[in-house]
Amino acid sequence: MANRLWTREELIIAFNLYCKIPFGKIHISNPKVIELSKLIRRSPSAVSWKLVNFASLDPQLQARGIKGASNRSKKDEEIWNEFFENWDELAFESEKLLAQYQNRTLETSDELKIKEGREREQKVKTRVNQNFFRTMILTSYNSRCCITNLQNPDLLIAAHIIPWANDETNRLNPKNGLLLNALHDKAFEHGLIAIDENYKIHISKELLKSENEEYKKFFTPYHLQTIREPERFLPNKKFLKEHLTERFRG
Repeated sequence: MANRLWTREELIIAFNLYCKIPFGKIHISNPKVIELSKLIRRSPSAVSWKLVNFASLDPQLQARGIKGASNRSKKDEEIWNEFFENWDELAFESEKLLAQYQNRTLETSDELKIKEGREREQKVKTRVNQNFFRTMILTSYNSRCCITNLQNPDLLIAAHIIPWANDETNRLNPKNGLLLNALHDKAFEHGLIAIDENYKIHISKELLKSENEEYKKFFTPYHLQTIREPERFLPNKKFLKEHLTERFRG
């Protein structure tokens, strides 16, 4: 059993887990690694090594001197590329497969009340993908706001650089994500703050020139500071530039 080839389904589920746990927690004692190993009937060691194989394909980890494992397969690369070429479909497929292995349904009780069809399918997919995106961004930033370093998941938003409604192809792309506290998320959404291609924070003149003491406290100190970069999935510079040039109020 230990030497049997990994199936496409198993690789997709493994990559799902890769997106949800920090690199430093990929080890055989991690409960999530153990849980997945039981689901797919492989050893925790085999699962952890597969996750490290995916890490070897991650350019951001490579830039930090983390090479991962050197024995990755062609199938590993194919799954990596499939996700990055179509996050919307592969994220949902991975969640469906995981639910099947866990013998559970993806639908909530409210969604089950909707008749079978396009409406129900789309509602389930949207919710599942949004949850996947949030988990992935929280993991990438170790549950810390990239501006203030605030660490409380209940107060953090997995924000889209290019809005969800504006770019369907990058809705689930983690490089289109930032982890922001609720206040700075709203300011980013309305163009009162932006982040440039060097990952420096820009506060609008409207806020910087204000005599409001709350603005001075919550915004001014971060002007031209550098964000706290994620462990993986560094924000796409093209997306940041688009937000800066088209939405930032200067």
